[in-house]
Amino acid sequence: MSDPTAGSRGAGPTPEATRRTYLFALKDAGGTVPPELGVARRLARRGHEVVVLADDSMEDQAAAAGASFRSWTDGHTGEVRDWALHGPMALARDMFENMIGHRAPQQASDTAEAIDEVRPDLVLTSFFAFGAMVGAEARGVPFDVLMPNTYPLPAKGMPQVGTGFTPAKGPLGALRDRVTSFGGTRLADRFALAPLNELRADHGLAPVPNTWAQVHRARRQLILTSSAFDFPAELPANARYVGPILDDPAWTSNAPWAPPSGEEPLVLVAMSSTFQNHVQCMQRIVDALGSLPVRGLVTTGPAVDPGQIHAPANVAVVAAAPHHQAMARASLVITHGGHGTVVKALAAGVPLVILHHGRDQSGNAVRVTSRGAGVEVSRRASAGTIARAIATVSGNDDYRLCARRLGVDIARDAADESLLLEELEW
Repeated sequence: MSDPTAGSRGAGPTPEATRRTYLFALKDAGGTVPPELGVARRLARRGHEVVVLADDSMEDQAAAAGASFRSWTDGHTGEVRDWALHGPMALARDMFENMIGHRAPQQASDTAEAIDEVRPDLVLTSFFAFGAMVGAEARGVPFDVLMPNTYPLPAKGMPQVGTGFTPAKGPLGALRDRVTSFGGTRLADRFALAPLNELRADHGLAPVPNTWAQVHRARRQLILTSSAFDFPAELPANARYVGPILDDPAWTSNAPWAPPSGEEPLVLVAMSSTFQNHVQCMQRIVDALGSLPVRGLVTTGPAVDPGQIHAPANVAVVAAAPHHQAMARASLVITHGGHGTVVKALAAGVPLVILHHGRDQSGNAVRVTSRGAGVEVSRRASAGTIARAIATVSGNDDYRLCARRLGVDIARDAADESLLLEELEW
């Protein structure tokens, strides 16, 4: 697998007369950071002026992408504690109050101030940076919303995010999707719509009928994945699949790593880069690897200290490693099902064992398993069950063939930067 940060089709410099200024208004949500800053990197590499307004935790990574940086007034990265909550009501309240309600007013003010100073041609926002969308709209500057995953909003033919459903079949399936989409929108509106419309009124904007209507006001909804990976659906006219960004996080570039010595197949374990209460799950995965004739490489990321994991001799546990390098040598990837890890593995032609933990991960898992490119195991599975899943996928070439088949389209779309640049350099 080649270096995903290297140049590709459509990546040459932009003529000076058509160079533009882009303001990115971003929130640090862990796995969303590399693809969102990957968009900034591609624009900066083309010679455009790129300014990133983001959490303090993203400053070094923004600089590495070639962008100027400015912090939110409150540059603290909030923690999504969905792993500690139970039930859709509690999850919705935590997500919308933390990600939208509490932060949106300051986001709107900071974005408006940055627009006045930077004079961007376009604002690009994280999906949950609703305040930034309002600030851009109030200033009359077009904004695009970055979606570094599968399409997350209700759409005909698309299973509701978080359900792990396959595409609907027949009238009952269509009814299932209408009910779950309606319920998801009602939950969002319960906690987000009133404060969102109050914020819009404060900035001289008319109210929106539901929470997702704010996102639909974007010039473009840029879906940072391959249409071959997502399920087909009837999307809004402003939605575009622009290919996945396979860049590794900047903090992995100089990380020391090496797999255990030997000739046995290499299994990469790559779990969440944010804490999802997954230490015990990771330990059971390591215990499973210890019972098999394989070599294991476990990358804990910034959320978990490698010292918390007790590993046998055939498993190496490191804080980080560039996944595009490790996956080029791996025969299997075990993951929580985050979009970035999943599409990187498929682009490398590597099958997966997925123990999804929440958020959009069950949806990513079903997109893998329904295409025969891997299997799903409960995050609470025993080491023995995990070991059997590893043996099943490793011992059946059909999984690898399906992963390669799906990965060809994903790798093609990732390499073709013109899909993205044609939308941004209008």
